[in-house]
Amino acid sequence: MTDATAPAQPAPRVTGSAFYRLVWKWHFLAALYVLPFMAMLSVTGGIYLYKPQIEAWLYADRMHVAVGETRLPYEAQLAAVEEAAGLTRIRGVTTYDDPARATLIEFNDGDKRRSYAWVNPYTAEVLGTVERDAMAMRVLRKFHGELLMGETGTKFVELAAHWAIVMFATGLYLWWPRGARSWRKAVSPPSGTGRSWWRDTHLFTGFLATILVVPILISGLPWTDVWGGGLSYVQEQTGTKSKSLRFGGDVPNSTTSEGTPIAFADVFAVARSQGLVSPIEMRPAKGPEAAFWVRSASTNRYEQTELIVDQYSGEVLKRHDFADNPGLAQAVSLGISFHQGELYGWANVLQNTLAALLGLLLSVSGFVAWWMRRPAGSLGVPAAPEAALGTGMIVLIIGLAILFPLMGASLILALALDWLIFRRLGWFRAGVSP
Repeated sequence: MTDATAPAQPAPRVTGSAFYRLVWKWHFLAALYVLPFMAMLSVTGGIYLYKPQIEAWLYADRMHVAVGETRLPYEAQLAAVEEAAGLTRIRGVTTYDDPARATLIEFNDGDKRRSYAWVNPYTAEVLGTVERDAMAMRVLRKFHGELLMGETGTKFVELAAHWAIVMFATGLYLWWPRGARSWRKAVSPPSGTGRSWWRDTHLFTGFLATILVVPILISGLPWTDVWGGGLSYVQEQTGTKSKSLRFGGDVPNSTTSEGTPIAFADVFAVARSQGLVSPIEMRPAKGPEAAFWVRSASTNRYEQTELIVDQYSGEVLKRHDFADNPGLAQAVSLGISFHQGELYGWANVLQNTLAALLGLLLSVSGFVAWWMRRPAGSLGVPAAPEAALGTGMIVLIIGLAILFPLMGASLILALALDWLIFRRLGWFRAGVSP
């Protein structure tokens, strides 16, 4: 006879094959959320790597002009934009060393919409205008980063990135050779047919993707709201934030508030005399006391020098080179450059393209392998024992929750829902479909 009053026995510690099944279950549940995002991020990010080439094709008729004898003043080119589209604010003027390139002007139009215009520098003909947020690659980037849902969407994407790192960690554990599965088998391309081929494809792709995709995920975190916002706060508190002059900060004004501003062409001439690499972007002074801001728009971070130029005398009031940034700020910037495929030329583009293809194949193979494995009418959650985690695993989970706070918050929510609802309904248990 069983003593009904005997205390419940604590759950046994999970080890060996039981731990493997538990990790598999975590991996599976994380993948339910991550894989759709992984496919979307791979496709949109892979396409965005080729932004310069795509825009050169989309806007070929307005980017290039027949070379003339004399370039007209930038002020005349701006007047042509004002006549064609209205002009309530000049945001920036970008010029190129290539004499066959049109001048690119960023401005607010008559309806105060942020826009771009391409102007023939020899005739002042406005070759085309487009609202910035209507540009195809701009829309693609916003979908990639925020699902076109603003601050709400970007948190969904960030959460997927956090859980993707967990998914890759657990996937690497599942891929690791053990038992009859040798290292040679683990690193060999998939073989077999049917579900076996899809499973091997998922494992092999996951191994390669861990090497190529995880650095891209990590380098994109500084862009995110929660993790990136936390990093920005730490940088502010430790004095390791970028010293860029672009967004204000310790930027000097012109030495006087009176006089006649120098011509825009003279500002560009000062920039070239300072060794700035083309293309060069200039933002005009915002008032009689302010100064010009000029920078090299080169994709090479080490060439992205910034200048503050007195709008009356043309004197360089301040210069900022990339190397002037603190080490952490440089690392963050170089990470973003890597993320966008700009850090080491075409090799970076091709590497990230391969990572995007692997991310897409990983998503598809994971879905197909699951679909072929799952029992009819069931979600097919892997069976795992109800067991207590060791101290090391608990510390690791807490550490990950602190390092990735959005993931930690979602984990707490998931555990609360599991305790309050899912367990009672039997959801997300082996062989049960919600």
